[in-house]
Amino acid sequence: MKRRDFIKVTGLGAAGAATLAAPAIAQSMPDIKWRMPTSWPKSLDTLFGGAEMMCKMVAEATDNKFQIQIFAAGEIVPGLQVLDAVQNGTCEIGHTASYYYFGKDPTFTFGSAVPFGPNMRINQAWYMLGGGRDVLNEFYKGYNVVSLLAGNTGCQMGGWFRKEVNTPDDLKGMKFRIGGFTGRVLQKLGVVPQQLAGGDIYPALEKGTIDAAEWVGPYDDEKLGFYKIAPHYYYPGWWEGGPMLMAFVNLDKWNALPKYYQSMLEQAGHYANNYMMARYDNANPLALKKLLAGGAKLHAFSPAIMDACYKAAKELHAEVAATNPNFKKVHDSLAKFSSDGYAWFQVAEVGYDIFMARRSQS
Repeated sequence: MKRRDFIKVTGLGAAGAATLAAPAIAQSMPDIKWRMPTSWPKSLDTLFGGAEMMCKMVAEATDNKFQIQIFAAGEIVPGLQVLDAVQNGTCEIGHTASYYYFGKDPTFTFGSAVPFGPNMRINQAWYMLGGGRDVLNEFYKGYNVVSLLAGNTGCQMGGWFRKEVNTPDDLKGMKFRIGGFTGRVLQKLGVVPQQLAGGDIYPALEKGTIDAAEWVGPYDDEKLGFYKIAPHYYYPGWWEGGPMLMAFVNLDKWNALPKYYQSMLEQAGHYANNYMMARYDNANPLALKKLLAGGAKLHAFSPAIMDACYKAAKELHAEVAATNPNFKKVHDSLAKFSSDGYAWFQVAEVGYDIFMARRSQS
């Protein structure tokens, strides 16, 4: 219906039309300014860029009434202390990976990715529709935060190594930059895990403080330059089959937000999530070609290493679940959903993807 006809039918005059041009909801929106520290350097325009996109969407959807100022790792808080800053109210919201905080409680790992957990799509479906958000936010409530889905990298790579690793014995004594709960899995195989923020990894490799490092995948890894020091590039990153990234919001600040702003914030997080996945799917193929042309040597983890890691992961999951009710509750929820998800996934998706991958190389 044309605007003139609408006014005529409803009996609205000039004053009524003017009111339509400035909806009451926009007039009543309060001015709010928040700060968002992140765990990412600005050079990583996928991770930091996803957080930027979330802030941009919130501002645009509220006509700049709700503004979130974003900060790179270290600008106001260190990259691995984002949760703490949000929890204690230093900042209202933060963009980070939940598993960075597994030292507080291993249950934090489920908000990103559990070793040998589900792929990106199953992980996301569990969080959104399979009860994942509810069980996670019940846990996060104890830390005075609520989670919003705000990113996913897809299945990551297995990292950069100075020398080849072919058997589980090759891992013994290796100082490996590895994020989160996975370090405890690898400890069972003799690895010495090191948790470092993204901007600290290259200097540690360069100085020999660590022997190997994993980050995300080809696009981000190329930017950080790991191939110049540790040329052996392994896959897959079995600890991050589809890791989610979260926007943690201070619980008191969240509850004080108008419902409209809560909805905008949540939807902006979903947009950032989709945007980040698309960015990686677009950027990783070309970046991998450039890395291989630059001297990187691509390897698959051997079946012996994969089997040993899987066994160690399942042992650790059982050990922690036996003594940690929070971990067990979230683990059981995700395990049931993943089992059903993969029963379907292998029917059509896997067969199709394998066929198409082979055809694309022919």
